[in-house]
Amino acid sequence: MDITLQPLAFVTNNRKDITDDYWGRVISEIQLADHIPTAALEGIEAFSHLEIIFHFNQAEKKDMVFSGHPRGNPAWPVTGIFAMRKKDRPNALGLTVVELIKREGNKLWVRNLDAIDGTPVLDIKPVMKEFLPAGEIRQPDWSSELMQQYWK
Repeated sequence: MDITLQPLAFVTNNRKDITDDYWGRVISEIQLADHIPTAALEGIEAFSHLEIIFHFNQAEKKDMVFSGHPRGNPAWPVTGIFAMRKKDRPNALGLTVVELIKREGNKLWVRNLDAIDGTPVLDIKPVMKEFLPAGEIRQPDWSSELMQQYWK
């Protein structure tokens, strides 16, 4: 079964290269594509955070693997792709919760979007408390170590 998606917006920011870490200072602008009316953003300012679903359009299919050491670090265990958040995925989809800074017309400004300049956005959803995990979040120690520099 084929699924066809069309970008509904595009990211503009100062991150041009595909690199990990140091996303905390990046402010991104998300501008709706011409075929999406500005009315689609009506009321979004009432939310502090959004979920941005995007396509890793510059990820190379040849780099996709189904398991391995996260970031190639042999100190971390071999892990399956669905237990990692890396860009080299079967469907090359990214999902990040961002802080909404402001909206002007058909543009949003957000913080903590780990998508490079020109990235196509596939969906935008508001974050609602009722969709967040109710209990404690559990994760392995290696993932906390991996993320130490990510949002700095």
